[in-house]
Amino acid sequence: MRTLLKNGTAVLPSGEKKCDILIEDGRIARIVPQIQITGGAISGETHGANHVKAQAADKNSNQVNDIQIIDCTGKHILPGLIDIHVHLREPGFEGKEDIQSGCAAAVKGGVTQVCCMPNTDPVCDNAVVVTYIKTRAEQAGLCKVHPIGAITKGEKGETLSDIGKMKSAGAVALSDDGKSVMDSRIMRLAMEYASDFSLKCLCHCEDASLADGGSVNEGYNATVAGLKGIPRAAEDIMIARDIALAESLGVPVHICHVSTYSGVEIIRSAKARGVKVTAETCPHYFILTDDIITGYDTFTKVNPPVREQKDVEAIIKGLKDGTLDCIVTDHAPHALKDKQVEYALAACGISGIETSLALSYTYLVKTGKLTLCELMQKMSANPAAVLGLRGGELKEGEPADVTVVDFSGKYVIDGEKFVSKGKNTPFNGFEVYGVVNYTFVDGDLKYKAD
Repeated sequence: MRTLLKNGTAVLPSGEKKCDILIEDGRIARIVPQIQITGGAISGETHGANHVKAQAADKNSNQVNDIQIIDCTGKHILPGLIDIHVHLREPGFEGKEDIQSGCAAAVKGGVTQVCCMPNTDPVCDNAVVVTYIKTRAEQAGLCKVHPIGAITKGEKGETLSDIGKMKSAGAVALSDDGKSVMDSRIMRLAMEYASDFSLKCLCHCEDASLADGGSVNEGYNATVAGLKGIPRAAEDIMIARDIALAESLGVPVHICHVSTYSGVEIIRSAKARGVKVTAETCPHYFILTDDIITGYDTFTKVNPPVREQKDVEAIIKGLKDGTLDCIVTDHAPHALKDKQVEYALAACGISGIETSLALSYTYLVKTGKLTLCELMQKMSANPAAVLGLRGGELKEGEPADVTVVDFSGKYVIDGEKFVSKGKNTPFNGFEVYGVVNYTFVDGDLKYKAD
């Protein structure tokens, strides 16, 4: 079965264009203004014979011969989203999420590739766990899953993991996400070894001694709420350190989930002087402020914490000018028991992979902060480039990882309706635009809206 996406607006590297897209043998076969089907032949088709095997077709279906036709009138055809910062929780924390449920949530959100963080149990710090994750993802048969290996054994920050063996098993990057490698010598060695294997370190930047068990952004709202705050400096110091190490070695580094205006400035300055640094942020950091914490809703607790309006504005500016390369989710699902406790004791994290596209479109594109093409750069092309993954753009001959979205469609976010096991979202009740209608991975339909 071949699939023809007709009459949609495709977001191509050259811009938005009305066109038809033919998917064949798992790849994008043609992208042309219009494809005609006449008596079993497709006009403009290449790759040899133009004849389609004649088959009986149900008169009430949208199938002609062996071609499944999807009318995309009024909809956008996007490259499948690539989320390079996701917690799938398996192995070890399947009560929060497992690879099956996490991948189902991903394709519902239009995401066709995810990179999963290593803070599992056991930690993904060796080839055996990397292989396990890849095997489970293949069994799930939904989106593509790329494991990220731990920088240090057990994420303890003391001894480097078996980097070469993890790379051979399929790891695409290294991170001790959830914590920083506090020993600068160990971090320097990690960057050197990672570079030898053409891998990047993805750095969770937080000085644990400064964070000192805090729960929220240090500031007025923390004082009003009586909650211990985390200063921006805890993040900024480690951003500066990891950039300094990368600059001294001449190797690339990637900064995770940037939340501070000052962190954006540090990265912008480093890029201006030629440091090989890339960086990401998340929807909650360009939408929410710490005003939300005064209700003590633990669904708002995330690490790093949401900050203030000046941080929101700086992050949006950083996305616009290229200082921040990627929008990721830091999808961190939790069981309700991990959130239904006192704020200071609650687990950090937001379940975000199902809502990231709609939130980003609503708060960045509809508000005129980014164009849709710029948004797709942040959510598809740039993440692919950062980690050297194939995909991220709609091009003939490339894998057919494609998402069809109705941006005129709006809905109200309700975490209870998430496919993910994690219902922990601070965006309950938010009205957003962007309904994912179809998600294809390697040409196979993996999600269709009801």
